[in-house]
Amino acid sequence: MNPISNIWNHPKTSVAGILIAVATIAGALSRQGISLGSAGNGTVVTLVSALATALLGLLAQDPQNNSATQNNPGSSTTRLGAWALIALLLQIPFMAGCSGTTVAQDIVNWTPALQSAVATVDSTAALLAPSDAPIFAVATAGFDATSNLLVTQAKAYLAAPATGLLSQLQAQIVTFQQQVNAALLQSAKIVNPASQKHVLTVLNSVATVVNAIFALVQSISGKAAVAQMAAQSTIKMEAVTPYLDNDQSAQIIAQHYNEPAKVAQMQLTQAERTLTQAGF
Repeated sequence: MNPISNIWNHPKTSVAGILIAVATIAGALSRQGISLGSAGNGTVVTLVSALATALLGLLAQDPQNNSATQNNPGSSTTRLGAWALIALLLQIPFMAGCSGTTVAQDIVNWTPALQSAVATVDSTAALLAPSDAPIFAVATAGFDATSNLLVTQAKAYLAAPATGLLSQLQAQIVTFQQQVNAALLQSAKIVNPASQKHVLTVLNSVATVVNAIFALVQSISGKAAVAQMAAQSTIKMEAVTPYLDNDQSAQIIAQHYNEPAKVAQMQLTQAERTLTQAGF
């Protein structure tokens, strides 16, 4: 069978095959620590994988009983869509090459949201039940100092990207993420339902920004540095996942990047998967 003719006559199946191949290759590259540059709060590789997965989902929902497609599977509209998608996918690998400065700017862009989230944490204890406030205060005691230092280091790295400054940024983001993870686990000790719900909401806001910055830092870190960061992360993401609200996190990301919530949800899922695969 002529492969060109087969692609032309069965565009949907061919595109599905391409998407599966793209997602598979991207997953393999991601596991090997190959990023091909940064994209948003992740890497080009993870973005390609997420897009391929999302497009496969849309393709799977395409009605099978469309009479025009069945009667003329090689229609010009269908062929155009298939080849346009193929052309897009072929161009994606050449979109790599974002510099460390670009990622550093993205990290700095997240710092106002971080400072706002931490400020909300500072005012939360007064809203909790008397027996719960001390638990929350102890769990979040280091947030101010750690966030302020992270913001300072992010700005310093943006001003003069250097290996030494990146190492400080790597260590600081690990420290902060571990503090947030510990605070999330401590929230389990809060028995008042209203207090616990309020605590988890404010902590989830901080965790969302911290993990977004973490993913950005990871995207410009070498394999050895990522391994060292993972070794220092004693409280893994899987331990705190039950306490996180992905819908709230996706809304924060969507607002920050001015993008649809579904796209943000896709980015969030892929970023969490990438961090988990790296040992965080």
